[in-house]
Amino acid sequence: MATLVQTETSLSDKMTDSWEVDLIKLSQEAMAKAYCPYSKFPVGAALLTTDGKVFTGCNVENACSNLGLCAERVAVNKAVSEGYHNFKAIAVCSEMVDKYITPCGGCRQVLLEFGQTWTVLMSKPDMSFEKRSVVDLIPLPFVEEPWLKTKDYRGSIG
Repeated sequence: MATLVQTETSLSDKMTDSWEVDLIKLSQEAMAKAYCPYSKFPVGAALLTTDGKVFTGCNVENACSNLGLCAERVAVNKAVSEGYHNFKAIAVCSEMVDKYITPCGGCRQVLLEFGQTWTVLMSKPDMSFEKRSVVDLIPLPFVEEPWLKTKDYRGSIG
């Protein structure tokens, strides 16, 4: 009999007064699982749905570099594959101490697919962070939504 792996957690299980710091801690836990033998640059992400579920991700590199996955996209893909499309925030972390980690351009576009106003927390190892909205990170966004108005292709849980 197969054992099911838990792919999500609830932030309320680990909640303190600062949900942002809690989410960053979860992203740091995910970063510890990064597979980055080529860049040696681990990244973690923790994605918070509007109903309090958290999906984590880490970067997964490949010898064929364009087949690698960023931590943010791993977290989004996990959430979407479980039926979640409505997000409150994503925390991103790395080991950089001199500046905040930011999502790459591709990840910014993926995040934008799920809304412009939700929160991106870009952090440092000391738990300090900069808080922005998705659209702040991708001005003049490429957004095409006419097909969403005719049929709902996003069967969603949360």
